[in-house]
Amino acid sequence: MKRRFVLMLDLKDDPRLIAEYRQYHKNIWPEVRESLFASGIEDLEICLLGSRMVMVMDVNDSFSFAAKAEADRANPKVQEWEQLMWKFQQAVPQSAPGEKWRPMETIFRLAD
Repeated sequence: MKRRFVLMLDLKDDPRLIAEYRQYHKNIWPEVRESLFASGIEDLEICLLGSRMVMVMDVNDSFSFAAKAEADRANPKVQEWEQLMWKFQQAVPQSAPGEKWRPMETIFRLAD
């Protein structure tokens, strides 16, 4: 059964940095793509409005945030990507120190 998660993160409000961030996401590193699929993420979209981003992830039953975080910590290329991306990103106000993407709460679903 597929599950969906929606997360939020901001970019630094700098048009040059936002343009560079967009360029990186036109061709993400193969190791990053492989790590996403290996974790059970079946589809992932990042939407942008100004400097605010929303990520929509469709995942299978094998996905867990804890397992994904553990696998990412063990993958040097994913760590390199995450460090590079942090140059462009800034946490939303509700984030703990060092926390990036924050899950959003679903408050309405038309299908319900």
